[in-house]
Amino acid sequence: MQALFKNIKGDRLIWAIVALLAIFSFLPVYSAASNLAYSGGNTSTFAFFVKHFMHLFLGFAIMYGVHKIPYRYFRGLSLIMIPIVLVLLVVTMFQGITIEGANASRWIQIPIVGMSFQTSTLASVVLMVYVARYMSKIQDKEITFKASILPLWVPVFLVLVLILPANLSTAAIMFVMVVMLVFIGGYPIRYLLSILGMGILCLALFVLVAKAFPDAMPNRVDTWMSRLESFTNDDDTEADYQIEKAKIAIATGYIQGVGPGKSIQKNFLPQSSSDFIFAIIIEEYGLIGGISIIILYMWLLFRIVIAAQKADTVFGKLLVLGVGLPIVFQALINMAVAVELFPVTGQTLPLISSGGTSIWMTCLAIGIILSVSAKREEIKELEDIEDNPLEILSETI
Repeated sequence: MQALFKNIKGDRLIWAIVALLAIFSFLPVYSAASNLAYSGGNTSTFAFFVKHFMHLFLGFAIMYGVHKIPYRYFRGLSLIMIPIVLVLLVVTMFQGITIEGANASRWIQIPIVGMSFQTSTLASVVLMVYVARYMSKIQDKEITFKASILPLWVPVFLVLVLILPANLSTAAIMFVMVVMLVFIGGYPIRYLLSILGMGILCLALFVLVAKAFPDAMPNRVDTWMSRLESFTNDDDTEADYQIEKAKIAIATGYIQGVGPGKSIQKNFLPQSSSDFIFAIIIEEYGLIGGISIIILYMWLLFRIVIAAQKADTVFGKLLVLGVGLPIVFQALINMAVAVELFPVTGQTLPLISSGGTSIWMTCLAIGIILSVSAKREEIKELEDIEDNPLEILSETI
């Protein structure tokens, strides 16, 4: 164990925050899994506990392995992975499966291991790395809109168009994150406004086509519209039912909560172990538990910004922000949905909600961040050796 800790590099506080979120996740996931267990005809929730443990174990293995890779390699890997991701998204569009009653086919089955995989989450990480690579490449060059269309915006829009039919919220979050990253990278605002206009136009065109040919994408646009209408109106819909149960859970929690495992609304709230797990956390652990989770995510955001600021290259800075900011942004959206500050989106709470793909891709992104911060530590150690060679030698002896 001591040797393992010795080999852990990168920002130790990020490791600690991620570990705290993962350890805490066992309690609400185990509690909320009772809904899935009994609805599935099973009387034991322990299987869901073990499944969540295995997901986290594999996630931390991914994080550990990725953080040992020098981050400069991700620059080239993003070029290789973009076409692979596009192929996976096409396969998902035509052969995707539905998991746990989800209203869209967002997963593909991996025959060899018998597991399902949500390709849009992998696409999100790969796309942000690709955009970070491109923006760092043109830092010292004059940026023109025409020159950036093919290498930057064509891959972005291809990925988003393939995700959009089945997962509007993920496509929207990815688009916002890409726009934010290129803005941070120095992309001219006048060009960004053009891209925003094109994005809105493409979305409007997609909605019109889907309405004109409803059999091509059954229920997708209707689902989006019903969620938006239920958010702005008082109509009795499924989304209203979810929000109502979530608000009851939150109101029941008060300051200290009803206690671990004592949630009542977990038996009525759909997706209580994933999309609406924040409501269960507040019901069982009260306002104290909810605020503690928010503080951890804000602390993670702070460390991500610090890691980006200390990165030794422009690519490292943009890479950390590109893969790190979406994690916190997704967490804020998940919590905002639970308290009805945002329409129902289906986004999970990173590192806490159940679900293998979400956990693995979050750990992949954090592993990349740790790889960048580990490089900074390596440079600092070399600088210390150059400044105090005799002192370092004596300590070694």
